[in-house]
Amino acid sequence: MTEPPWRVAALYRFAPFGAQAARFQAPLQALCDTHGVRGTLLLAAEGINGTVAGQGEGLEAVLAHIRGLPGCADLSVKRSTATEAPFHRMKVRLKREIVTLGLPDLDPAGGAGRYVAPRDWNALIAEPDTVVIDTRNAYEVKVGAFAGAIDPGTDRFRDFPDWFRAERARLVPDGRPVKVAMYCTGGIRCEKATAFLRAEGVEAVYHLEGGILRYLEETAQADSLWRGECFVFDARVAVGHGLAPGTHSLCRGCRRPVSAADRAHPAFVEGVSCPACVTARDDRQRAGYAERHRQVALAAARGQAHVGAALPEQGSRVKPGNDS
Repeated sequence: MTEPPWRVAALYRFAPFGAQAARFQAPLQALCDTHGVRGTLLLAAEGINGTVAGQGEGLEAVLAHIRGLPGCADLSVKRSTATEAPFHRMKVRLKREIVTLGLPDLDPAGGAGRYVAPRDWNALIAEPDTVVIDTRNAYEVKVGAFAGAIDPGTDRFRDFPDWFRAERARLVPDGRPVKVAMYCTGGIRCEKATAFLRAEGVEAVYHLEGGILRYLEETAQADSLWRGECFVFDARVAVGHGLAPGTHSLCRGCRRPVSAADRAHPAFVEGVSCPACVTARDDRQRAGYAERHRQVALAAARGQAHVGAALPEQGSRVKPGNDS
Protein backbone atom coordinates (compact mmCIF):
# COMPACT_ATOMS: atom_id res chain seq x y z
CA MET A 1 0.00 0.00 0.00
CA THR A 2 1.38 3.40 -1.00
CA GLU A 3 2.00 5.83 1.85
CA PRO A 4 -0.04 9.05 1.67
CA PRO A 5 1.99 12.11 0.65
CA TRP A 6 3.15 14.56 3.26
CA ARG A 7 0.98 17.63 3.48
CA VAL A 8 3.00 20.76 4.07
CA ALA A 9 1.64 24.01 5.53
CA ALA A 10 3.59 27.25 5.66
CA LEU A 11 1.76 29.62 7.98
CA TYR A 12 1.93 32.86 9.89
CA ARG A 13 -0.33 35.23 11.73
CA PHE A 14 0.41 38.46 13.54
CA ALA A 15 -1.82 38.23 16.60
CA PRO A 16 -1.97 39.87 20.05
CA PHE A 17 -0.55 36.94 22.06
CA GLY A 18 1.44 39.10 24.46
CA ALA A 19 2.63 37.19 27.53
CA GLN A 20 0.24 34.32 26.71
CA ALA A 21 2.62 33.07 24.00
CA ALA A 22 4.62 31.02 26.53
CA ARG A 23 1.46 29.19 27.61
CA PHE A 24 0.79 28.00 24.07
CA GLN A 25 4.16 26.28 23.61
CA ALA A 26 3.78 22.99 25.51
CA PRO A 27 0.22 22.13 24.34
CA LEU A 28 1.17 22.85 20.73
CA GLN A 29 4.31 20.72 20.95
CA ALA A 30 2.33 17.85 22.52
CA LEU A 31 -0.37 18.02 19.85
CA CYS A 32 2.19 17.95 17.02
CA ASP A 33 3.99 14.99 18.62
CA THR A 34 0.71 13.09 19.08
CA HIS A 35 -0.19 13.49 15.40
CA GLY A 36 3.30 12.92 13.99
CA VAL A 37 3.55 16.46 12.66
CA ARG A 38 7.09 17.71 12.00
CA GLY A 39 8.66 21.08 11.30
CA THR A 40 9.15 24.27 13.27
CA LEU A 41 6.74 26.77 14.79
CA LEU A 42 7.79 30.08 16.33
CA LEU A 43 5.70 31.75 19.03
CA ALA A 44 6.16 35.33 20.19
CA ALA A 45 4.13 38.12 21.69
CA GLU A 46 3.37 39.27 18.13
CA GLY A 47 1.97 35.92 16.87
CA ILE A 48 2.94 32.62 15.23
CA ASN A 49 5.05 31.63 12.22
CA GLY A 50 6.36 28.37 10.82
CA THR A 51 6.24 25.46 8.43
CA VAL A 52 4.92 22.03 9.41
CA ALA A 53 4.17 18.78 7.64
CA GLY A 54 2.06 15.74 8.44
CA GLN A 55 0.25 12.74 6.99
CA GLY A 56 -3.41 11.85 7.20
CA GLU A 57 -5.52 14.21 9.29
CA GLY A 58 -2.80 15.08 11.80
CA LEU A 59 -1.84 18.32 10.09
CA GLU A 60 -5.49 19.47 9.99
CA ALA A 61 -5.81 18.88 13.74
CA VAL A 62 -2.78 21.08 14.38
CA LEU A 63 -4.05 23.83 12.07
CA ALA A 64 -7.45 23.75 13.76
CA HIS A 65 -5.74 24.17 17.13
CA ILE A 66 -3.72 27.16 15.88
CA ARG A 67 -6.85 28.80 14.44
CA GLY A 68 -8.34 28.59 17.93
CA LEU A 69 -5.56 30.74 19.39
CA PRO A 70 -6.40 34.43 20.01
CA GLY A 71 -6.54 36.39 16.78
CA CYS A 72 -5.70 33.38 14.57
CA ALA A 73 -9.09 32.55 13.04
CA ASP A 74 -7.92 34.03 9.72
CA LEU A 75 -4.58 32.20 9.76
CA SER A 76 -2.66 32.52 6.47
CA VAL A 77 -1.68 29.05 5.21
CA LYS A 78 0.14 28.07 2.02
CA ARG A 79 -0.20 24.40 1.22
CA SER A 80 1.92 21.97 -0.76
CA THR A 81 2.76 18.27 -0.75
CA ALA A 82 5.93 16.22 -0.55
CA THR A 83 6.59 12.57 -1.32
CA GLU A 84 9.10 12.30 1.53
CA ALA A 85 9.21 13.80 5.01
CA PRO A 86 10.49 17.38 4.54
CA PHE A 87 11.48 17.72 8.24
CA HIS A 88 13.13 15.33 10.67
CA ARG A 89 11.72 16.60 13.97
CA MET A 90 9.18 18.96 15.54
CA LYS A 91 10.18 22.11 17.41
CA VAL A 92 7.94 24.76 18.96
CA ARG A 93 10.11 27.67 20.00
CA LEU A 94 9.55 30.86 21.94
CA LYS A 95 11.08 33.95 20.31
CA ARG A 96 11.07 37.68 20.85
CA GLU A 97 9.77 38.09 17.28
CA ILE A 98 8.32 35.61 14.78
CA VAL A 99 10.29 37.33 12.03
CA THR A 100 13.25 39.33 13.26
CA LEU A 101 13.21 43.05 12.59
CA GLY A 102 14.94 43.91 15.86
CA LEU A 103 11.85 45.78 17.09
CA PRO A 104 10.01 43.45 19.49
CA ASP A 105 7.70 46.25 20.71
CA LEU A 106 6.31 46.93 17.23
CA ASP A 107 2.62 46.07 16.76
CA PRO A 108 2.16 44.36 13.37
CA ALA A 109 -1.22 42.94 14.40
CA GLY A 110 -2.70 46.39 14.87
CA GLY A 111 -0.42 48.66 12.88
CA ALA A 112 0.25 47.06 9.49
CA GLY A 113 -0.47 48.77 6.18
CA ARG A 114 -3.12 47.89 3.63
CA TYR A 115 -3.30 44.57 1.83
CA VAL A 116 -3.24 44.70 -1.97
CA ALA A 117 -4.57 41.63 -3.80
CA PRO A 118 -2.40 40.26 -6.64
CA ARG A 119 -5.02 41.30 -9.20
CA ASP A 120 -4.63 44.96 -8.09
CA TRP A 121 -0.85 44.97 -7.60
CA ASN A 122 0.17 45.88 -11.17
CA ALA A 123 -2.00 48.99 -11.16
CA LEU A 124 -0.63 50.17 -7.81
CA ILE A 125 3.05 49.79 -8.65
CA ALA A 126 2.53 51.38 -12.08
CA GLU A 127 1.31 54.64 -10.52
CA PRO A 128 3.95 57.38 -10.85
CA ASP A 129 3.75 58.33 -7.16
CA THR A 130 4.30 54.75 -5.90
CA VAL A 131 7.67 53.74 -4.44
CA VAL A 132 8.11 49.95 -4.67
CA ILE A 133 10.44 48.35 -2.12
CA ASP A 134 11.61 44.74 -1.97
CA THR A 135 11.90 43.76 1.71
CA ARG A 136 13.85 40.55 1.09
CA ASN A 137 17.56 39.96 1.41
CA ALA A 138 20.01 40.74 -1.39
CA TYR A 139 20.65 37.09 -2.31
CA GLU A 140 16.90 36.61 -2.82
CA VAL A 141 16.52 39.74 -4.93
CA LYS A 142 19.32 38.51 -7.18
CA VAL A 143 17.15 35.54 -8.21
CA GLY A 144 14.21 37.72 -9.28
CA ALA A 145 12.23 40.89 -8.50
CA PHE A 146 9.44 43.15 -9.70
CA ALA A 147 10.47 45.47 -12.50
CA GLY A 148 11.55 48.85 -11.10
CA ALA A 149 11.55 47.80 -7.44
CA ILE A 150 14.15 49.22 -5.05
CA ASP A 151 16.59 46.68 -3.62
CA PRO A 152 17.79 47.75 -0.13
CA GLY A 153 20.78 45.42 -0.50
CA THR A 154 20.36 44.09 3.03
CA ASP A 155 21.84 40.83 4.31
CA ARG A 156 19.19 40.37 7.00
CA PHE A 157 15.65 41.61 7.51
CA ARG A 158 16.71 43.27 10.76
CA ASP A 159 18.90 45.62 8.67
CA PHE A 160 15.80 47.11 7.03
CA PRO A 161 14.98 49.78 9.66
CA ASP A 162 18.47 51.30 9.50
CA TRP A 163 18.37 51.26 5.70
CA PHE A 164 14.97 52.98 5.57
CA ARG A 165 15.92 55.65 8.09
CA ALA A 166 19.07 56.44 6.12
CA GLU A 167 17.13 56.62 2.83
CA ARG A 168 13.89 58.14 4.07
CA ALA A 169 14.47 61.66 2.70
CA ARG A 170 15.00 60.22 -0.77
CA LEU A 171 12.15 57.71 -0.63
CA VAL A 172 9.41 59.79 1.01
CA PRO A 173 10.44 63.46 0.82
CA ASP A 174 8.48 65.87 2.99
CA GLY A 175 5.60 67.60 1.25
CA ARG A 176 5.31 65.14 -1.62
CA PRO A 177 2.45 62.61 -1.62
CA VAL A 178 4.00 59.18 -1.99
CA LYS A 179 2.62 55.68 -1.76
CA VAL A 180 4.97 52.94 -0.55
CA ALA A 181 4.26 49.42 -1.83
CA MET A 182 6.31 46.59 -0.35
CA TYR A 183 6.52 42.89 -1.04
CA CYS A 184 8.31 39.71 0.03
CA THR A 185 8.10 35.99 -0.68
CA GLY A 186 5.00 35.01 1.28
CA GLY A 187 3.84 38.22 2.95
CA ILE A 188 5.22 38.15 6.50
CA ARG A 189 8.24 40.44 6.10
CA CYS A 190 6.48 43.07 4.02
CA GLU A 191 3.52 43.07 6.40
CA LYS A 192 5.80 43.72 9.35
CA ALA A 193 7.75 46.31 7.34
CA THR A 194 4.52 48.25 6.72
CA ALA A 195 3.91 48.38 10.48
CA PHE A 196 7.42 49.77 10.91
CA LEU A 197 6.89 52.48 8.27
CA ARG A 198 3.59 53.48 9.83
CA ALA A 199 5.29 53.70 13.22
CA GLU A 200 7.80 56.02 11.52
CA GLY A 201 4.96 58.29 10.40
CA VAL A 202 4.45 57.08 6.81
CA GLU A 203 0.72 56.54 6.28
CA ALA A 204 0.18 55.50 2.63
CA VAL A 205 1.77 52.05 2.95
CA TYR A 206 0.70 48.89 1.13
CA HIS A 207 1.84 45.27 0.99
CA LEU A 208 1.23 42.46 -1.48
CA GLU A 209 -1.26 40.01 0.00
CA GLY A 210 0.16 36.49 -0.08
CA GLY A 211 3.47 37.79 -1.32
CA ILE A 212 5.25 36.97 -4.56
CA LEU A 213 4.11 33.35 -4.40
CA ARG A 214 0.43 34.20 -4.58
CA TYR A 215 1.13 36.73 -7.33
CA LEU A 216 2.98 34.13 -9.42
CA GLU A 217 0.20 31.63 -8.78
CA GLU A 218 -2.67 33.93 -9.76
CA THR A 219 -1.18 36.23 -12.41
CA ALA A 220 -0.85 35.14 -16.04
CA GLN A 221 2.71 35.36 -17.27
CA ALA A 222 1.64 37.62 -20.13
CA ASP A 223 0.31 40.16 -17.60
CA SER A 224 3.09 39.78 -15.04
CA LEU A 225 5.55 42.47 -13.96
CA TRP A 226 7.75 39.88 -12.22
CA ARG A 227 11.20 39.27 -13.70
CA GLY A 228 13.24 36.13 -13.01
CA GLU A 229 12.44 33.45 -10.45
CA CYS A 230 11.43 33.58 -6.79
CA PHE A 231 13.71 32.02 -4.19
CA VAL A 232 11.79 29.86 -1.71
CA PHE A 233 12.84 28.29 1.58
CA ASP A 234 12.13 24.68 0.69
CA ALA A 235 13.33 21.88 -1.57
CA ARG A 236 12.15 23.69 -4.72
CA VAL A 237 14.80 26.43 -4.16
CA ALA A 238 13.14 28.72 -6.74
CA VAL A 239 9.86 28.88 -8.66
CA GLY A 240 8.49 30.73 -11.65
CA HIS A 241 5.03 31.64 -12.90
CA GLY A 242 2.37 29.16 -11.92
CA LEU A 243 4.81 28.10 -9.18
CA ALA A 244 6.59 25.87 -11.71
CA PRO A 245 10.03 24.66 -10.52
CA GLY A 246 12.82 27.08 -11.33
CA THR A 247 16.38 26.60 -12.53
CA HIS A 248 18.25 27.42 -9.33
CA SER A 249 19.73 24.88 -6.94
CA LEU A 250 21.11 25.31 -3.43
CA CYS A 251 24.73 25.66 -2.33
CA ARG A 252 25.17 23.30 0.61
CA GLY A 253 28.09 25.37 1.86
CA CYS A 254 26.23 28.65 2.43
CA ARG A 255 22.61 27.54 1.80
CA ARG A 256 22.08 30.19 -0.84
CA PRO A 257 20.69 29.87 -4.37
CA VAL A 258 23.00 29.13 -7.28
CA SER A 259 22.10 29.75 -10.91
CA ALA A 260 23.23 27.77 -13.95
CA ALA A 261 26.02 30.33 -14.42
CA ASP A 262 27.09 29.86 -10.78
CA ARG A 263 27.23 26.10 -11.26
CA ALA A 264 29.50 26.56 -14.28
CA HIS A 265 31.92 28.70 -12.24
CA PRO A 266 35.21 27.08 -11.12
CA ALA A 267 34.38 27.98 -7.49
CA PHE A 268 31.29 25.78 -7.50
CA VAL A 269 31.80 22.37 -5.95
CA GLU A 270 28.66 20.31 -5.42
CA GLY A 271 27.86 20.10 -1.71
CA VAL A 272 30.81 22.29 -0.75
CA SER A 273 30.98 25.82 -2.17
CA CYS A 274 29.78 28.38 -4.70
CA PRO A 275 31.15 31.72 -5.99
CA ALA A 276 29.39 33.56 -3.12
CA CYS A 277 31.00 31.59 -0.30
CA VAL A 278 34.22 30.03 -1.56
CA THR A 279 36.43 32.75 -0.05
CA ALA A 280 34.46 32.84 3.20
CA ARG A 281 35.29 29.24 4.14
CA ASP A 282 38.64 27.72 5.16
CA ASP A 283 40.05 24.34 4.15
CA ARG A 284 38.78 22.67 7.33
CA GLN A 285 35.22 23.84 6.73
CA ARG A 286 35.28 22.82 3.07
CA ALA A 287 36.59 19.37 4.04
CA GLY A 288 33.71 19.03 6.50
CA TYR A 289 31.18 20.00 3.83
CA ALA A 290 32.72 17.50 1.41
CA GLU A 291 32.40 14.71 3.98
CA ARG A 292 28.79 15.68 4.69
CA HIS A 293 28.05 15.58 0.97
CA ARG A 294 29.63 12.12 0.74
CA GLN A 295 27.51 10.84 3.63
CA VAL A 296 24.34 12.30 2.08
CA ALA A 297 25.14 10.53 -1.21
CA LEU A 298 25.77 7.23 0.58
CA ALA A 299 22.48 7.53 2.48
CA ALA A 300 20.61 8.30 -0.74
CA ALA A 301 22.13 5.22 -2.39
CA ARG A 302 20.73 3.15 0.51
CA GLY A 303 17.32 4.79 0.10
CA GLN A 304 17.64 6.66 3.37
CA ALA A 305 17.23 10.32 4.30
CA HIS A 306 20.22 12.09 5.81
CA VAL A 307 19.81 15.07 8.14
CA GLY A 308 22.61 16.88 6.29
CA ALA A 309 20.45 17.00 3.17
CA ALA A 310 17.75 19.07 4.87
CA LEU A 311 17.16 22.67 3.97
CA PRO A 312 17.71 25.27 6.70
CA GLU A 313 14.73 25.17 9.00
CA GLN A 314 12.70 27.98 10.50
CA GLY A 315 14.80 30.48 12.41
CA SER A 316 18.16 29.57 10.87
CA ARG A 317 20.82 32.12 9.97
CA VAL A 318 19.84 32.11 6.31
CA LYS A 319 16.11 31.94 6.87
CA PRO A 320 14.82 35.18 8.42
CA GLY A 321 11.48 33.61 9.18
CA ASN A 322 8.93 31.61 7.34
CA ASP A 323 8.22 33.55 4.20
CA SER A 324 7.43 30.83 1.75
